[in-house]
Amino acid sequence: MGFGLLLAAAPVAAGPSFVPLPQLPLVTGGAGGAEPTVAVQIVILLTLLSLAPALVIMLTSFSRIIIVLSFLRTAMGTQQMPPNQVLIGLTLFLTFFVMAPVGEQINREALQPYLSRQLSQETALERAMQPLRTFMFKQTRERDLALMVHLARMERPKDRGAVPTHVLVPAYAISELRTAFQIGFVLFIPFLVIDMVVSSVLMSMGMLFLPPPVISFPFKLLLFVLADGWHLVVRSLVMGFQ
Repeated sequence: MGFGLLLAAAPVAAGPSFVPLPQLPLVTGGAGGAEPTVAVQIVILLTLLSLAPALVIMLTSFSRIIIVLSFLRTAMGTQQMPPNQVLIGLTLFLTFFVMAPVGEQINREALQPYLSRQLSQETALERAMQPLRTFMFKQTRERDLALMVHLARMERPKDRGAVPTHVLVPAYAISELRTAFQIGFVLFIPFLVIDMVVSSVLMSMGMLFLPPPVISFPFKLLLFVLADGWHLVVRSLVMGFQ
């Protein structure tokens, strides 16, 4: 009964009613709008951190190294050995080693002057991209770069400085994939020969029901250890970027 009286006493709205939400002012600039506030800087920083893995993969030597190491593990027949964590960790440290000169140049020419307020943010970003662009141009094939320029429907650049970064990055990624697959093919050859020899021996002995990978796997490990395979693979990967 009391609930019915409460409904009767309540005013009837003309349209649908909504619960009012508190209005929070969004401050996007400091004094005079010259610099962003701390909240905006935190949002920008979190956005850059979310893009950091993609930047590390696409703008550095990470892609080629991890693909080659994955091919090596597949060629040896070790499905989970070394584990993924070990391969990714080794790839990260090799990437840091290969990109160390580029990082030192960025720190010397862009980051430190920006932190000491000698450069603006835009100028520091342009200077930071120059060492990365030089590194990517060195590893990018002209054919892949010409493909991306054609797909972008832009005029033929007069020099490297006229090539936009958004055109250079996919061309560099395609070139890295091609190089990694070439190295993977070379790695497969000796292990494929071992598989063929073992299969021929087993067939000649009449052991048709004995899986050849079970017999060839120890020989693959022996060949890889005797040839100091990890030393050769890492040496060829690092020297490929120099």
